[in-house]
Amino acid sequence: MGGHLIRDFAAIGRADRPMAGGKGASLGELTRAGIRVPPGFVVTTAAYERTLASIDPEAAARARIAALPPGDHAAVARVTAGVRARIASADPPAHVRAAIIDAYRALGAGALVAVRSSATGEDSEDASYAGLQDTYLCVRGADEVVDRVRACWASLYNDHSVIYRLRRGHGEDGLAMAVVVQRMVDPRCAGVMFTRSPTTGDRSVVAVEACWGLGSALVSGDVTPDSYVVSKVTGEIIKRTISAKLRAHRRDPAGAGVVTTDVPEDLRTRPCLDADELRALVRLARRVEDHYGAPQDIEWAIAGDLPAGANIVVLQSRPETVWSGRAGAAPAAAPKARAFDHVLDALSNRGAAD
Repeated sequence: MGGHLIRDFAAIGRADRPMAGGKGASLGELTRAGIRVPPGFVVTTAAYERTLASIDPEAAARARIAALPPGDHAAVARVTAGVRARIASADPPAHVRAAIIDAYRALGAGALVAVRSSATGEDSEDASYAGLQDTYLCVRGADEVVDRVRACWASLYNDHSVIYRLRRGHGEDGLAMAVVVQRMVDPRCAGVMFTRSPTTGDRSVVAVEACWGLGSALVSGDVTPDSYVVSKVTGEIIKRTISAKLRAHRRDPAGAGVVTTDVPEDLRTRPCLDADELRALVRLARRVEDHYGAPQDIEWAIAGDLPAGANIVVLQSRPETVWSGRAGAAPAAAPKARAFDHVLDALSNRGAAD
């Protein structure tokens, strides 16, 4: 199935970042550790490199980008727009396209999938590219998947992503884009959790954020989520805030895509999680942190289309970067008033890019 161009999650791990990117390597690592992850595969950096070589055999675009001054936003926008357009509109080599289509069809006829960028430089301990490249939810059909893969490749050259790299001195050499293609679940609720408090740095707690429907409503800022702070030691709920959740992102019942809906009035102030689900999430968070040996920022969902006991899935885990310095060191980023504000900050990363 595509050989080195495609890798199932079970065939990759954390050491495979150069091939699978940060997100893909993490999903493979979680799968191999026995953590419940929706099935999928990675379109490896080899597929990206072959496609880029067919478009730009002299690597002239990378050289132009590397030479850009990070403070000249107009020049960055002009150059990157041309690079993105070339990648997004160019057909991949026939064998690359065939490998992607074969892997997608192996997930099931007409599978609904998420197509997610997985750059080699993202989700590392000292940098976060979260939100700087593209993600597409609820994609259906082989041709649509190929188109979204091309769009993810092109998003490596989004303005904010390039400025972020230039400002941090990250060169273009060795930078590449893998793409995750992962079967969608239909979540009753979803969210994020941090195995270290993003507001205080306290490692003895897990902070959980939850909203109805897809977690994209939370990370986009469309909804203020329920929030919990739970002691890892005693399991005690130290803080519990139930918000009025007015909107939800859901799979479009008419087919592919995501729709924003109003939350029914009787659910708006109802907690997304019951006590058993919250305890299960905290146990899962501790398990993931123990596996990686470091605090984690975890995306999760409780699938409405899976049976109880098997319905909590992990969609991503990345190193926590807010308080990632050694004990006693200042946090890598300023604490926010609410835990989920760190997700919004990471996904927009406007401060680092503007």
